[in-house]
Amino acid sequence: MSPMPSTLIAFLGACTLVAASPGPSTVLIIKQSLRSRRSGFLTVLGNETGVFVWGLVAAFGLTALLTASEVAYDVMRVVGAVVLVAFGVQALRQARRGKDGTVDEGWAGGEKSGWAAYRGGLLLNLANPKAAVFAMSFLPQFVPDGAPHLPTMVGLAALWALYEIGYYGLYVWFVGRMRTLLSRAGVRRRLEQVSGGVLLLLGVRLALEN
Repeated sequence: MSPMPSTLIAFLGACTLVAASPGPSTVLIIKQSLRSRRSGFLTVLGNETGVFVWGLVAAFGLTALLTASEVAYDVMRVVGAVVLVAFGVQALRQARRGKDGTVDEGWAGGEKSGWAAYRGGLLLNLANPKAAVFAMSFLPQFVPDGAPHLPTMVGLAALWALYEIGYYGLYVWFVGRMRTLLSRAGVRRRLEQVSGGVLLLLGVRLALEN
């Protein structure tokens, strides 16, 4: 039994609210979109690969192990905090290099930067224990009574990831349209500083959570 149209509409509405809530992934996607649409979109693909992975983990009931084990959750929380702080420091360093008139070639065009953008989006998502716990609590709400649990959950996870690709793709497009303004040295440096500061604060907050 597949989800009813009304269930799918409710699910997509909930996905919109989830995607619209600002978080580390949103900051990273916008930051990377300032470099190029390619980097921004590959960051989106990496992030949504992580969303789908957590959806699969939730479908198989494995995220229950994470919530049941305080040690496992704390390990992931610390790893996630380290990743956020690392991204924040990187952004601040790039802002400083921009001030000096230098360019960080590691994020410029090319195969290396494409993989780095995808990997960054994926790593940021997978290192977030809240994403795992949220997937476990979010997806089961939209499994209709009598529907086969596993295939329905997998289908919803795929739909969630695909929907967010489209949603965040609008962010990438919008930043691309504004790139002439946003790419001015002073504006871009300020945005790098803001994004770096936000990621640092999010990392510290995650590390200090009980």
